[in-house]
Amino acid sequence: MRRTTVRIRKRIFLVWMSLAIFLIFSFGQDKEVRSLSLEDCILKALKNNLNVAVEVYNPELADLSLTKAKELFMPRLDLDYDNEQNESPPYWWITGAETITSKYSEYRAAIVQQIPTGGSFSLSLASYKSDTNQAFQLINPRYGSTLRFDFIQPLLKNFGFKVSRKEIIFAQHNLDISNFELQAVLLDTIYLVQEAYWNLVYSIENYQVKKQSLQLAKDLLAKNKKEVELGQLAPLEILNAETVVASREADILQAEFLILRSEEVLKTIINLQAEGEKVLLSIVPTDKPEFKKKEVRLDEAMKMAQEKRPDLQMTKKDLETRELKVSVARNQMLPALNFQASYWSPGVSGDRLLYEGDDPLRGIIVGKEKGKAGDSLRDAFKLLYRNWTVGLTLSIPLSNILTRADYALAQVELDQSQAKLRTLDQQVALEVSDAVRNVETNAKRVDAYRLARELAAKRLEAEEKKLSVGLSTPYFVLEYQEGLANARSMELKALVDYNLSLARLEKVVGTSLENRNIKVTDFKR
Repeated sequence: MRRTTVRIRKRIFLVWMSLAIFLIFSFGQDKEVRSLSLEDCILKALKNNLNVAVEVYNPELADLSLTKAKELFMPRLDLDYDNEQNESPPYWWITGAETITSKYSEYRAAIVQQIPTGGSFSLSLASYKSDTNQAFQLINPRYGSTLRFDFIQPLLKNFGFKVSRKEIIFAQHNLDISNFELQAVLLDTIYLVQEAYWNLVYSIENYQVKKQSLQLAKDLLAKNKKEVELGQLAPLEILNAETVVASREADILQAEFLILRSEEVLKTIINLQAEGEKVLLSIVPTDKPEFKKKEVRLDEAMKMAQEKRPDLQMTKKDLETRELKVSVARNQMLPALNFQASYWSPGVSGDRLLYEGDDPLRGIIVGKEKGKAGDSLRDAFKLLYRNWTVGLTLSIPLSNILTRADYALAQVELDQSQAKLRTLDQQVALEVSDAVRNVETNAKRVDAYRLARELAAKRLEAEEKKLSVGLSTPYFVLEYQEGLANARSMELKALVDYNLSLARLEKVVGTSLENRNIKVTDFKR
C-alpha cells in the first residue's frame, strides 16, 4: 500500500514539473492577442499566403505570351537602303571611257501584313538612282520608282483560321489553364484555412473541457480528503482521486500543446508576418462551430462540380489544345498549293541627254533636259504603266514521313488526354459522393454525440446524488466524470467535423470562391 502511494505521488510530482516547464516555455513570453474570424483568416491567407503569391505570376506570364503570339498579325514595316559603286575596264570600244564607272542607290519601304486565312499581302514602294559614264545613254542619271502590291494565299497546306492562329489559340488555352491553376490554389488555400481554423477552435474548446474535467476531479479529491478525515471513506479513495487528477493534468498538457500546434499551422497559412505582425502573436478565433443542417442533393453537387471544378476545366482545355494539334498536323500532310497575285506600277525620270543631229550613235552630247526624282514617283502613283501577274504553285512532297509522325504523335496525345478526362471524371464523382456522404454522416454524428453527452451528464448527476446518500462510491463518480468529458469532446469533434465536411464539399464542387464573391481576376498583379 505504501509503495503504491509513493509511486502515485512521484507520478503527480513529475506531471506538475512537466506542466510548469511547458508553461514557462510556451507562455512565459508576452504575446499580443489578435481576435480573428474565419472569414478574416481566409482573406488574409488569400492576400499573404506564399503559395498564392507564387501562383499569381503564372497568369501574368501566360498573358504576356498571348500578347506576343498576337503580334503575328500586327503589320510589319520593312526599310531597305542600298548604295553601290562599280568600276571596270572597258571591254568594247563603244563604251566611250577608259574606266567604266556605275553608281547605283536604292530606297525601299514595305508594309507586310499576315491575314487570318494563312496568307499575307505586302505594299511596297521602291526608288532608285542610276548614274554611269558609259556612252550612248538616253537618260543619265536615271531615277526610277515602283509601287507594288503582292498577295500570297495557301489553298491547302497552311490554309484556315485555326492553322494560321494556332499559336494564339495555344497561348489563350495556356492563359485559361493558368487561371484555373490559380483558382485551384485559392480553393486549396481556403480549405486549409478552414481546416486549421476549426482545428484551433476544437483544440481550445477541448482544452476547456479537459480543464473542467480536471476541476471536477480536484473537487472530488478535496471532498474525499474531508470524508477520510471524518472516517467516512477509506484512504484508498484519496489515492484513486489523486491518480485521476494526475491523469487529467497530463491531458491538460496535451491539450495545451494541441492549441499551440494548431495556432502555428494557422499562422503559417495566413502568413501574418507579411503584414508586419509579431512572431509571438496569439490568435483567438471568434467563430464557434455551428450546426446548421444542410440538405445536399448528390445530383446537384455532381452537376456543379462539372461546371466549377478547376481541375476538370484545365483537363477540358488541354483536350481542346490536343484536338487543335491533331487538326494542324492533319493539315500539314496536305500538298502545298499557293495562289500568288502581284500588281506593280513603275515610273522613270531623269536627265534626258540631247545629241547633235538627234543622233545618239555619233555620241556628241549638246545639252540636257533636267529631270526630277519626284517625277518617277508621281508616275508610279498615277498607275501609268500597269503590270500584273497571277499564278498557282503546287508542291507535292515525295515523302512526308516526319509530318505523318507528327500527326500520329498528336493523335496519341489526344487519346491520352481523353483518357485523363475520363479518369478525372470518375475521381471527381467519387470525391463529390464522399463529400456528400460525409456531410450527411457528420450531421448524424452531431445528433448522436449530443444525445450521448446529455445522457452522460444525467448519469453523472444521478451518480453524484447516489454518492451523497451513500449509495455509490467516488470511484464510479470519477468514471462518470471521465465519460462526460469524453462525450463533450466527441460532440465537439463531431461538430467541427461537420463544419469541415461542409468546407470540403465546397472545395470538391469548386464553389468556395463563388460563395464568398471572390474572383480570380482580383488576384492578378
